[in-house]
Amino acid sequence: MKKLLAGLALAAGLFAPAAWAQDDAASAPAAIAAPAEAASAPAEAAPAAAPKLDTGDTAWMLTSTMLVILMTIPGLALFYGGLARSKNMLSVLMQVFVIFSLITLLWAIYGYSLAFGGEGSIVAGLDKVFLKGIAADTLSGALPTIPEFVFVAFQSTFAAITCALIVGAFAERIKFSAVLAFCVLWFTFAYVPMAHMVWGGGLLGKDGALDFAGGTVVHINAGIAGLVGAYLVGKRIGFGKEAMTPHSLTLTMVGASLLWVGWFGFNAGSAGAANGVAGLAFVNTIFATGAATLSWIAGEALHKGKASMLGAASGAVAGLVAVTPAAGFIGPMGSIVLGLIAGLVCLWGVGGLKKMLGADDAFDVFGVHGVGGIVGAILTAVFAAPSLGGTQAPEYAMGAQLVVQIKSVLLTIVWSGIVSLIAYKLVDLTLGLRVTEEEEREGLDISSHGETAYHK
Repeated sequence: MKKLLAGLALAAGLFAPAAWAQDDAASAPAAIAAPAEAASAPAEAAPAAAPKLDTGDTAWMLTSTMLVILMTIPGLALFYGGLARSKNMLSVLMQVFVIFSLITLLWAIYGYSLAFGGEGSIVAGLDKVFLKGIAADTLSGALPTIPEFVFVAFQSTFAAITCALIVGAFAERIKFSAVLAFCVLWFTFAYVPMAHMVWGGGLLGKDGALDFAGGTVVHINAGIAGLVGAYLVGKRIGFGKEAMTPHSLTLTMVGASLLWVGWFGFNAGSAGAANGVAGLAFVNTIFATGAATLSWIAGEALHKGKASMLGAASGAVAGLVAVTPAAGFIGPMGSIVLGLIAGLVCLWGVGGLKKMLGADDAFDVFGVHGVGGIVGAILTAVFAAPSLGGTQAPEYAMGAQLVVQIKSVLLTIVWSGIVSLIAYKLVDLTLGLRVTEEEEREGLDISSHGETAYHK
């Protein structure tokens, strides 16, 4: 009897992990599941199973979608609002809130179709404008275990937060109408093509670029747009001469915390299923963020003699940004090293680099999102290597992938930079970008929206 029990235990130990791995691979997106499918290639005699809705995957993707909404409104809104001066608090909240509303509608009208509605190197097609052809029982082509409406909703939140990120660069001096007009143009000609090129089967995806949840599509894209905007809108009145300290670091900390919580939907949700890859992305999001927080405040303490709450919150966001493109491709120890690097590099990005560039990037959109996105996108090629704990196949070529990642970063910088420049110029010619000096001194809460965040 003892021999029989020992034999059963051995069999369970040998075969159960393989079964679990096959379950995970079956429910993962095609790009993630490919290595597992290749490993089981000899058993290809069985016909491929027809796509079937999975309630667990659907529940996780609905939850992830809500988490990304949470990280935008109220997370990003409070993070930025706390960084603003009190006279501009509501203007920042208003911009983030309305941009989210605007972009989700544009996504439904034509954005989803152009990003995921067909073949193409730069954009897809117009087959799914107004979400034509999608019904409640239609399964997603990209993630065949969930309804397509769920995929539409999930991706709409990515588009919305990317546009909302940009407002932190030109906060406190831009017209509200100009913000909305710019977002319409930039969303159409920068975000949608980048989403298709990376995730929709376009140019960069075909080239083999690794971007799990948006290093190029979201963070570098938004960071470059923010930097261009900071230059073209111009510096705030009194910049470099007057104190422009955040009015509520308490709210900034609350916002950063909500961003961290919501980011689990952003990263782990990008697995597209409730599987092991989602778990890997989830744990990497914890570790990289914690590591970046510690490295940022350590660098700050060495440089300034004190570690600040603003530094801790900024370090956390830097870690979240950097791990985004890598979350499902690297191991936990790789995520810690990535976070440690990102915290220090982004600290330099909002300090030394910002001074070199000379732009009034009010809330350091480029210093954190642009720089952090570049660091994460490039180092994804390094830490994805199986020898460093990554998930890629044994024959993975780090050098070749590094070239691909650098090309994708450069293309994103150029694409976003050119589109942003043209969009800002068009808005400036038609509506004007900046409020008057009197309106800026009064504060955008009163001058643009006729209300105040606080009553004395």
